Amino acid sequence: MELTEINKIQKLQDLIVSNNDLPGIFGDGNSIAEIEEIPIKHAFADQLYIRQMDMKAGHIVIGAIHNHKHVWFLMSGRVIINNNGEIIEHVAPCYTVSEPGSKRLIYAVEDSTFVNVHKNPSNTENIEELEETIVSFNQEEFNNKKQ
Repeated sequence: MELTEINKIQKLQDLIVSNNDLPGIFGDGNSIAEIEEIPIKHAFADQLYIRQMDMKAGHIVIGAIHNHKHVWFLMSGRVIINNNGEIIEHVAPCYTVSEPGSKRLIYAVEDSTFVNVHKNPSNTENIEELEETIVSFNQEEFNNKKQ
């Protein structure tokens, strides 16, 4: 069976998760990891959820699968991103529209700040509720949410 690009990233994520007892490796693959080394800030505007992630040079993050089209901004820094097999270097300041089904592996070449802007029609400020709507943790979950 040929692996799709998203499955290759998932296999790498599974390998990392299986070693999350080692220093510097975090996450369980079933939730958004909240760690001091990669702080996440949350902000809200009318029907919008703004999520800021700060990465230090050398950090690698494998994100969840995004369920909806949204925009993200690289406010500072330089990163190399594998987005479903497409590898692109981004240098701040820039922005990109992220399509549903996107699963990214992000390598911070320099200290970098990302800002994702997601729709939030209910204006909830409950992060767990927002994450349930915004992301999926595997392809099967994403496919089920699409229907």
